[in-house]
Amino acid sequence: MQQIVNFLIKNKTFIVFLLLFFFSLFLTVQTHSYQKLKFFNSANWLSGNIYNKTNQISDYFHLKEYNKQLVEENIQLRKILLNKNIDVKDSTLYKDSLYSDYRLYSANIIKNSYNKKRNYLLINKGENDSISQDMGVITSKGIIGIIENTSTGYANVQSVLNSLSEINASVANTDNFGSLKWNGKNFRTVQLVDILRSANVKKGDTIITGGMSSIFPKGIPIGTIEEFSLDASKNYYLIDVKLFNDMTTLDHVYVIENLNREEILTLENSIDE
Repeated sequence: MQQIVNFLIKNKTFIVFLLLFFFSLFLTVQTHSYQKLKFFNSANWLSGNIYNKTNQISDYFHLKEYNKQLVEENIQLRKILLNKNIDVKDSTLYKDSLYSDYRLYSANIIKNSYNKKRNYLLINKGENDSISQDMGVITSKGIIGIIENTSTGYANVQSVLNSLSEINASVANTDNFGSLKWNGKNFRTVQLVDILRSANVKKGDTIITGGMSSIFPKGIPIGTIEEFSLDASKNYYLIDVKLFNDMTTLDHVYVIENLNREEILTLENSIDE
């Protein structure tokens, strides 16, 4: 305490000067509009820059949270695309709706193979996250595969790059449907078969899901026609489809649940019986 008193006594002249300086500055700002405006503009500039830098630092540490929010927003946007018959202005879009045919879940790929005959992916969502067998898996670019089996926290996805894979597909803007398969040769291309010779196909045409199954809705992108030729019977095309997705650099995916799947399967089974 004595040290503080000694400091004040020793520097009393300078301290009095500072007090008088700030008091005069205060009076100048208060009594002159120009100086007052300049002072507050300078203060706002300084505080604005401080808050901006602080916000940038805060944003950096909240990137994971912001990315999660963007993923959720993307889910809602993709729900609009999948449920085109829903009024976009209807707020029920942003919750589970009785009028919605599809529900989407986000997931991350934690393991991926693409250089085998039968390739699979592993995602970090499972039964605890409402993921079940035979749900479709896509990215913002197009299809990835189909859920084959699940555990409580994970799920295996049968990749489109799997010799056992068979997905209903069609040439966009036509009524030509076929089956999407993979010959095991090139991870960038898959094959579309059973397209009639009478179909008007050409290189660059877009291939989409056909909607003739309870897994994928119609219109999910797959790729474009790279090459095509006639099969041995000369009645059907063999089409090489260049995938929109780069299957070697996958990270985030969406899992599609068809809310009407059980009803559709029950009806199909009754017909088969």
